[in-house]
Amino acid sequence: MVSKWCNMGILGLIIASISSKRFWEAGGNCNMAIAAARLGLHCLTLGHVGNETYGRFLLDVLHDEGIGIIRMDKDADSVASPSASYETLLCWVLVDPFSKHGFCSRADFIKEPAFSWMRKLSGEARMAIKKSKILFCNGYGFDEFSPSLIVSALDHAMELGTSVFFDPGPRGKSLSVGTHEQQMALDRLLRMSDVLLLTSDEAEPLTGIADPVLAGKELLKKGVRTKWVIIKMGPKGSILITMSSISYAPAFKVNVIDTVGCGDSFVAAIAFGFLHDMPTVNTLALANAVGAATAMGCGAGRNVATLESVIKLMKVSDLNEKEHFWNELLENVDTPEILLLSRTRINGSNNQLKHVSLQDVVSELLYKLQTVQERVVTS
Repeated sequence: MVSKWCNMGILGLIIASISSKRFWEAGGNCNMAIAAARLGLHCLTLGHVGNETYGRFLLDVLHDEGIGIIRMDKDADSVASPSASYETLLCWVLVDPFSKHGFCSRADFIKEPAFSWMRKLSGEARMAIKKSKILFCNGYGFDEFSPSLIVSALDHAMELGTSVFFDPGPRGKSLSVGTHEQQMALDRLLRMSDVLLLTSDEAEPLTGIADPVLAGKELLKKGVRTKWVIIKMGPKGSILITMSSISYAPAFKVNVIDTVGCGDSFVAAIAFGFLHDMPTVNTLALANAVGAATAMGCGAGRNVATLESVIKLMKVSDLNEKEHFWNELLENVDTPEILLLSRTRINGSNNQLKHVSLQDVVSELLYKLQTVQERVVTS
């Protein structure tokens, strides 16, 4: 979301006034990649980085986290232009005294995507997609790349059997009423992705349904390849919806410092659970923990959750359980099985609702995470 008072003039003043690298950070999909790498996943980023100070800074950050970068553009090496169109896209995070934040970049003031000159995927990008198990894309990608380029990456992944994760984010609403090309690309991503991730606020304008569970079920019903729809609800937890079940995990209680990057790091944990074929409740619990651990820090990028902070939080396991909330959320839901992460092991009043023990889930997750930790130490 662009701050109401942010315009190109003010953006120029912000850029000119901030030179210290202590204010710089990797952002966007790099947040997800860094969090995933810290969970032991092997990650590559696909995109464009300019040959200037900011671009070199970003490359250094990714290198230090063990993450490579592959250029999406076919002919970038032949480009020799000082134009801003070829520079690294910067986004300024504006935080008020109440820790609420907004985003501002030059992409907010131009009609075309920042890198609209890109027309085709590079051979290296196509090969990276082929070798990957998951391709992740979010709605902010439309700020950088043309809808046709994004769809070509999606189609290439589908042809090769690479799973696609899509998080429309705040851009989903504007894309749904954007140009014909944007609307068609958004619709294809929503229907053809294997996993969809949205906040409850983001799901409503895309479905016309306020209830997060029913909105998620509607997205699942319209999907062609969709296996999971995940609704993020911040301090209220998260829901994972499949054709046969609904899983709900309350959030962990933490001292929230900054929510920037929480949703991105949440996605990384979902990818971890998906790749390791973990139970859905376990996957949600891990994602909630990674998102919560990120919220305890300030800023995103290198400040997203570390493996150590996630393990520490999991050991405390202080759930923000609110029985009245999930009772209202899940009542009258027509689904064969409802799984609820809870401190108790008691089954519900019928065979539909099953309480999954927090203690058991945490024990299983800690074993996996500590195995990753040991592997990182010995490598």
